[in-house]
Amino acid sequence: MTPQPPPSAPPSPLLDVRDVTVFRGDRLVLDGVSLSLFSGDAMILTGPNGAGKSTLLRTISGLRKPDGGTVKRQTELAWLGHQDALKPGLTLTQNLALAAKLGTGHMHEVLETLDLTFLADLPARLLSSGQKRRAAFARVMLSGAPLWLLDEPTVGLDVASIERLGAIMAEHRAKGGAMIVTTHVPLPLENTRSHELPSLANAEPLWLS
Repeated sequence: MTPQPPPSAPPSPLLDVRDVTVFRGDRLVLDGVSLSLFSGDAMILTGPNGAGKSTLLRTISGLRKPDGGTVKRQTELAWLGHQDALKPGLTLTQNLALAAKLGTGHMHEVLETLDLTFLADLPARLLSSGQKRRAAFARVMLSGAPLWLLDEPTVGLDVASIERLGAIMAEHRAKGGAMIVTTHVPLPLENTRSHELPSLANAEPLWLS
């Protein structure tokens, strides 16, 4: 009788968030949030304004510590926040130079993919809001990180740019990457997962609980 191979172990998540709780002052912002993200996943983070979507991404990224629960990552991550963080007096390539140095992406390839090559030597103050947003996204691509945390990446983008962003995200997933995205507009992404955060606006302050 031919011996059967041992069953393969289930894949490990790139990100495992367990019972994360966050307070802002005496207000509960996140209450026992749990989620997992695997290679190839795209999770859309939903919920009303004030539900803590940005706070959760900042907590996952390590920019703030949870007041309870754990965040375990198996890989490097790149975080895109609301601010484009471009110095107005520096050119586009000067703004991206540090990200290119620290990451594994290639500047010319990233600029070409985002249709920014013709703006490479232009001061950031002369860029439109959509161009600045694409420039900020360039940092994410330059990092080479498998896990992307994207907070409203489509702000200021036109339809063509959103389509381009969707293609970039799809390619990242196809290579084994994963992402969590907050967005107020539909993204051209297939087979996404959704995780909704409830509003805790009416939660009692800590000192009353």
